[in-house]
Amino acid sequence: MSLTPPDSAAGAVPAPRSVPDLVPGQAPHHLGHVDVWIFDLDNTLYPASCNLFVQVEALIGAFIQDFLKIDAAEAKRLQKEYYRAHGTTLKGLMDHHGVEPAKFLDFVHAIDVTPVPPSPALDAALARLPGRKLIFTNGSVAHAENVMNRLGVAHHFEGVFDIVAAEYRPKPDPETYHALLRRHAIDPRGATLFEDLPQNLVPAHALGMTTILVRTDAEWAQAGADGEHIHHVTDDLVAWLEANTPPAR
Repeated sequence: MSLTPPDSAAGAVPAPRSVPDLVPGQAPHHLGHVDVWIFDLDNTLYPASCNLFVQVEALIGAFIQDFLKIDAAEAKRLQKEYYRAHGTTLKGLMDHHGVEPAKFLDFVHAIDVTPVPPSPALDAALARLPGRKLIFTNGSVAHAENVMNRLGVAHHFEGVFDIVAAEYRPKPDPETYHALLRRHAIDPRGATLFEDLPQNLVPAHALGMTTILVRTDAEWAQAGADGEHIHHVTDDLVAWLEANTPPAR
């Protein structure tokens, strides 16, 4: 999740190895090298049509208005400006105004997740994936848990690497990907990342991960969707998992 869309040598990881490009209908055994499945949360694990971000965006605006004592128009302007310049509105508020991140995250994620329907199909698809499963989000652990519990899939995931674990460096900051790999002892050559934002797959590809873009209808979010850093594109996560899950080892 990227809070507000627009209207080191330490922690080095092994050099990437080549993996076959994925195409629709490709035989499942082509993912036989994958033993860690990493998923973005918002608009990836659940359909973008649920529009949870409409609620989040409204709360971000309300937080900025109250914190900076400005009107709605100026709050919206800053919201977009900080997103573009810093990757998340939160990072801009921290850098420029000393916002305490925990208060911000608690406030903007106090949303109604009932627009997300429980997904027995996703639950079954995740159960068939051989290996470890993680969430990698620019949101918070609490938000991820609320969404996963609503979907009925929380029991499949061994952990959530959130914006706090990333020390508030949002995707696609490359150091955040290195931090994820270090914390969870992941060899990127055996990992795959599912994301709805093409730019967030660039560092993953550079590290040797298999990359899958979960396409949405938001035109602003699809810049770079045809890049060579993307191995596969789908607009239906569950259908893709059902078609491409490798056999159990």
